[in-house]
Amino acid sequence: MKSFWRSLFLPLLPLVILGAGCGGSNAAEKLASQPVTITVWRVFDDDETLQTTMSAYQALHPNISFNYRELRFEEYEDELLRAFAEGEGPDVFSIHNTWIGEYESLIQPLPDSLSIAYAQTRGTIKKETVYTIEEEPSLSQRALKADYVDVVAQDVVRSYKANAKAQAEDRIFGLPLSLDTLALYYNRDLLDLAGIAQPPAMWDQFQEAVTLLTKIGSNNQILQSGAAIGTSQNVERAFDIVSLLMMQNGTQMTDSRGRPTFAQESDAGFLGGEAVRFYTDFGNPAKAVYTWNEDQPDSFDAFVNGDTAFFFGYAYHEPLIRTGNSKLDFGIASVPQIDGGKTVNYANYWVETVAKSTDAGDWAWDFVQFATRESQVGDYLSASHKPTALRALIASQLDDEVLSVFAGQALTADSWYKGSDAQVAEEAFLGLVDAVLAGEEQEAALKEAQNKVNQSL
Repeated sequence: MKSFWRSLFLPLLPLVILGAGCGGSNAAEKLASQPVTITVWRVFDDDETLQTTMSAYQALHPNISFNYRELRFEEYEDELLRAFAEGEGPDVFSIHNTWIGEYESLIQPLPDSLSIAYAQTRGTIKKETVYTIEEEPSLSQRALKADYVDVVAQDVVRSYKANAKAQAEDRIFGLPLSLDTLALYYNRDLLDLAGIAQPPAMWDQFQEAVTLLTKIGSNNQILQSGAAIGTSQNVERAFDIVSLLMMQNGTQMTDSRGRPTFAQESDAGFLGGEAVRFYTDFGNPAKAVYTWNEDQPDSFDAFVNGDTAFFFGYAYHEPLIRTGNSKLDFGIASVPQIDGGKTVNYANYWVETVAKSTDAGDWAWDFVQFATRESQVGDYLSASHKPTALRALIASQLDDEVLSVFAGQALTADSWYKGSDAQVAEEAFLGLVDAVLAGEEQEAALKEAQNKVNQSL
């Protein structure tokens, strides 16, 4: 099946040069037969997840080989920056959607077209090899927006200047193999014991469920937590949860230039502040929804051990939970929304991109496009069991017991941070939560967080 973006262009006439045997010396033959090794660096996936895709690409281009390396997340950025500094960086590498600004100077954005060589053997009695160089149009921004869910184009299309004198233009900086969204994990046994038949779909229902599920002992000791939410350091992906609440509440996270505005008051009120207050109420002993505090274990561990009823996580958490406690009876539901509000979900994903330092830029980008297109990416999604980023494949995952929730949320998924240091932004949000819980004036705490995020741009 041809991908959508290819159909947008008129066929191009390739440069065809014939060569008999191996005696040719023309450019097409040289390009099609010269060995090229594409070094790929990624996290979380071993080479088996992309083996079928790499083999399929090699069948089209026998001169290509791959050097695939999976790195631990904890060491990935240090290793990546060290390798680039020493001139030994990969050709293709993965970056988180919030890291694109940080690595922008090391990326070769997708060019308008790629020069790709092919070798074909033709004839019956007399065999001859036909070498062609095809100038192939790359994925257009129009096709990107048509093929992928909206958040992808919002994140990967960036302003680019080839040099100081060049005019800035929008270019594509990476393409995703999959796209994850924040969801609500729940302990079925605890909900059943509390008489809660269904996981909450709205935040007011979530608050009611939390009060029923939480058991408080003397001195505000939490004997059973209704939900792992409300604090900073011991809530996994607290930044994502607070960001989601802000966006669901209508907070304008940034202005047209990408500068943070979440601390500003709008005509509708102090929306960012309301979201932070809602979040921290779950960690405030004076509130009816109090269910979590800084003395609790890590939110993931608490859920795996059956000590909390609700945990906010991604698709990648599902196999980790099963490994951690095979007897835990849990389900996955869509993340709660504001009753009567606009549906907003939170995107968390990685994109594959090409290094500016590569000597095989056209080959590398051609492989990234090949691996991420609809006709190929299904093999990766099946091997990794991850939710899709492509609109056309969402329906095929809606019957999957695990992936249905995550795939179903992709069309309404959003993100917001586009600066150059995502870690600083996350620390600013965690500090904001701590400040509000400590009783600091909310508006001042928000403005301080906004200033810290602004400095990271």
